[in-house]
Amino acid sequence: MSDVFERYERQYCELSSNLSRKCTAAAALDGEQKKQMISIVKTGIDEAESLIRKMDLEARSLQPNVKAVLLAKLREYKSDLNNVKTEVKRLSSGGNYLSARDDLLESGMADTLTASNDQKARLMMSTERLNHTGDRIKESRKTMLETEELGVSILQDLHQQRQSLLHAHNTLHGVDDNIGRSKRILTSMSRRMNRNKWIIGFIIAVLIIAIALILYFKLK
Repeated sequence: MSDVFERYERQYCELSSNLSRKCTAAAALDGEQKKQMISIVKTGIDEAESLIRKMDLEARSLQPNVKAVLLAKLREYKSDLNNVKTEVKRLSSGGNYLSARDDLLESGMADTLTASNDQKARLMMSTERLNHTGDRIKESRKTMLETEELGVSILQDLHQQRQSLLHAHNTLHGVDDNIGRSKRILTSMSRRMNRNKWIIGFIIAVLIIAIALILYFKLK
C-alpha cells in the first residue's frame, strides 16, 4: 500500500476519534462553551474532508486492485464523517433539542457510538485485507525482478553469440549468407531495444512531470 495513503489514513483516524470525543463533550455543555466546542469540531471536519480528498487522489493513482480496496475504505471514512456532521447539526440547533438532551445522550449518542464501533471493526478488517494484498504485490514485484535478471542474462548470452557469429564470418566464407542473416536479426533486435528504451524513458519523464504537477497543486 502507498506510504502516502497510510500517513493520511493515520492522521484521519486520529482526527476522527478526536472529533467523536469533542461531540460527546459538546453535548454536555451549554451556552458559549458549547458554541466554542462546536466551532472547534467544524474546523476539524474541514481538516478531515481535506484528508479524505488527499487519500482519494492518492488511491486513484495506484494499481487497480489496490485502488478498489482503498476506495472501499474511503467510502466508510466518508460515512463516518457524515455521522459526525449530522451530530454537529443536531448540537448546533440546541434550542430545539434542549428539552430532549438527556434522551439524546442516553439513546442517540449510544446508537452513534455503536455504529462508530461497528465501522471501526469493518475498517480494521479492510486494513487487514489490504495488508494481505500488499504482501501479494511484494511477491509479484519480487517475481518481476527475478524475471528482469533472467532477461539481462539472456541479453548477455545473445551478445556473446553475436560476437561468435562475427568471428565465424571472418573464418568461414562458405556460410556468409547465414551469418549475414543472423547479423541483420541481431541488428533489428538492437534497434527495437533502443526504441523501447526511448519509449520507456519518455513514459518515465511524463510520469515525473505528472507527479510534479500533482505535488505542485497539492502544495499550492
